[in-house]
Order: sequence, then C-alpha cells, then structure tokens
Amino acid sequence: MTFVRVEQRFRGPERSGNGGYVAGLVGTTLAAQLNGALVPQVRLRKPPPLQKDLALSVAGDGARLTDGDGLVADAVPVESDLLADATIDPVLPQEARAAESAYRGLQDHPFPSCFVCGPANQGGLQLKPGPIGDGRTACTWKPAADLATGGLVDEVFLWAALDCPGGWTIDLEGRPSVLGQLTACIDARPQVGEECVALGRYLGEDGRKTFTASTLYDADGRVLARAKHTWITVDPAAFN
Repeated sequence: MTFVRVEQRFRGPERSGNGGYVAGLVGTTLAAQLNGALVPQVRLRKPPPLQKDLALSVAGDGARLTDGDGLVADAVPVESDLLADATIDPVLPQEARAAESAYRGLQDHPFPSCFVCGPANQGGLQLKPGPIGDGRTACTWKPAADLATGGLVDEVFLWAALDCPGGWTIDLEGRPSVLGQLTACIDARPQVGEECVALGRYLGEDGRKTFTASTLYDADGRVLARAKHTWITVDPAAFN
C-alpha cells in the first residue's frame, strides 16, 4: 500500500480531483501488473477528495484508492480488445489548432478550474477540444517539463489528457457530466514540448450515461494512447 495526494492543481470541479488524473493514478498502478492482452478499467466511485492522504493498493487482480473506509476509485483488468474501436482517425496539427478557436469551454465551462481543460487553471494542461464534425473534437497539447521524468511525459498525465477531449463531444452546457469510468491503454510516451494531437468522439448515451472515446497522437502521427469513457450527468452546483 502507498499513499497519494490529489493536490489542488489536479482538481476537476473546484472541490474534487480531475477524473482522468485520478483514474491515471489507479490505472497506471494496475497496468504495471498486467500483460499486453489486458488493460485497466477504472471506475470512480465518489468525488476524489483534494489534499488528503489516500491509500492506493493492489490486491488480487485489481487496484483500489480509498479514503479511510470509503472507496474513491477501483480498477480491474479487461481485455484490450475493448479498445479495438477506440482509435480515432488522426487530423493534421493545423486542423486541431484551428478547432481550438471554437472550444466551447472558453465561454461557458461547467468546471472552469479543471486541470485538463479549465481556462481558470493556469497550472493545468490547458487543452481546448473544439468540434471538427461528426461528433468529434480535436486540439493540440505541448506537455510541460514538470509533467515528465527523464524527458518523457509520465503516464498519469496521458490518462488525464485522454479525459476531456471525449467529454467535450457532449453538450456539456446542456448536459453537464463528470467522468464515471475510464478504460485506457498507453502505447508510448511523448517528449516534453512535443506537439501532440488529442481527439475525442461521441459514441452514444443511455439515460444519465454518455459514452465517448479519445486518442492521443504524437508529432509523427503515432498513436500514444487510447481510451473509452462513461460520463454521468450531474448538477455542477453539487461539485462546485
């Protein structure tokens, strides 16, 4: 068992951790125990608390993040084939940059402090996933040096970068949502300062749940990471 803290910088809503980042803490811990045929699927059970010591443990075939007796998130291995259709066709960096000008979160963001895409979080990734048609979003990302070890971006931040490009394929103004589940595979890690392209795709919805996918590419058009998400519609006031 180890203990981790979700610092204020890594928040999603104002009073809780960013879902992709927290899922990455749990998912990367489990991924280290898996072979290539399996990938972690992380389910967020409650809003991750900020600036508290949380216990992160691996037992049997899963991982758990707990706050005292309360379960914050858990992860189980699933077949990597689950992500077989998660890869979104790439677009050129200039098309992704152009899409950023239409990023809806600049005007009306349900969680403006979000570590990944919040315009109010100056220490965040500052992704701006804008629409490119057919239920897709695109944006660019140049990882900062403080996200890396040995010049390569830490995997937990790749999990985070896979989060919001999927979320912004949803009408978040009319259907504000938080991440409920993230299944991800990290194929490679980019260099610090390398211009990456992140894409999201809408897959469907069922009641309060919305399903999306995302893909992260490096500067050479190589797939870095892929994910599928389940989002849960919420009242933003309950989180902020």
